[in-house]
Amino acid sequence: MRNAIIGIVIGIVVGVALGTTVIAPRLAPVPSSAHASSQTNAGETGGGPVTAELPAASALPTVRWKMAGAYASSLPQLGAPAKRLETNVWRVSGGDIEIKFHEPGVLVPKQEVFDAVASGAVDAAFSSPSLWGGKIPALNLFSAVPFGPSAEEYLSWFYFGGGKDQFEDIYHKSGIHSILCGAMSPEASIWSRKEIKTVEDFKGITMHIEGPGAKIMDRLGVKTKQLSGGDIFTAFETGAIDAAEFLMPAIDLELGFHKLARHYYMPGRRRSATVFDLMINLDKWESLAVVRQSRIEAVCGDNVRFGLAEGGALDHSPALKKMIANGVTLHRWPAEIMNAMNKAWQETAAREAEADIGFKRAWSSLSAFRKNYAARDESR
Repeated sequence: MRNAIIGIVIGIVVGVALGTTVIAPRLAPVPSSAHASSQTNAGETGGGPVTAELPAASALPTVRWKMAGAYASSLPQLGAPAKRLETNVWRVSGGDIEIKFHEPGVLVPKQEVFDAVASGAVDAAFSSPSLWGGKIPALNLFSAVPFGPSAEEYLSWFYFGGGKDQFEDIYHKSGIHSILCGAMSPEASIWSRKEIKTVEDFKGITMHIEGPGAKIMDRLGVKTKQLSGGDIFTAFETGAIDAAEFLMPAIDLELGFHKLARHYYMPGRRRSATVFDLMINLDKWESLAVVRQSRIEAVCGDNVRFGLAEGGALDHSPALKKMIANGVTLHRWPAEIMNAMNKAWQETAAREAEADIGFKRAWSSLSAFRKNYAARDESR
């Protein structure tokens, strides 16, 4: 009996010792000082290298943002990527981050989206940098460059040629953080009511066209307008425009342009590659933990991959055949017109560089990179 009692006492002593020295520390919550260090390095500030354990997403407040759309979600390659972003950010965050997409005009008018994000009135927006080229000319070079690089070459410049640093600097000065979040294959050129045979035929016509392409057409004597995708058909129908540039055959067919404009031109050298971005209010972006910033960036990177793959996989042949069957004539631009467009763009870029230091900086960087890129290709 005495030995049994001694055994029980020893067992209790050993158990207490193990519990207090081994087991309890492993179960105890992280001390407040360590937690503060974790938040400082990887928490809601998003700054600096990670030197402590990242907080679990579930330990952070749930993020619920409103995202304005510049393009209707029904449009493949344009608005659809914004819906894909909404879905995938929610999935990869386990529901802790919701970036809710709103159709164009629902939160604010399309032309006010940039200022709304900058002020924080809207949390985020899915758009294209060239939409804001009227405010900041350099942004015209961060979307689609006329007679410019392919998507591969453009992304090489952006991520490894200094483009990303300039891009972020431009947006940060306006209180916005922006991430490349979509990409599109080369477009077709324009739809026109009348046949365009020479450069002189451009003079006096009214055309829907956005970004740097509008400046090219301005120099060729075109009266340019910028309309939302849903308004282009109506503008053709009422005679408000004579021509329009939009996307690519498989998508343009769905919008019915072929019913009103009988001449369709290619190639679309004004947009050799087009990228889209997710604009986020800078204060709200910087308030996110690094883990959350990384998840949004990862989804946007996947959106770029998906957009390029989808655009390359679209079969435009059935669309072109249907257009032809409905009386559309397909044209390839003659060399005279292509050369005139290219000349107009080079003149436009030179003037923009003289007038705006930001444009000059981006244009010089891109031009130098393209020169080296071409030399590399020639050496193969």
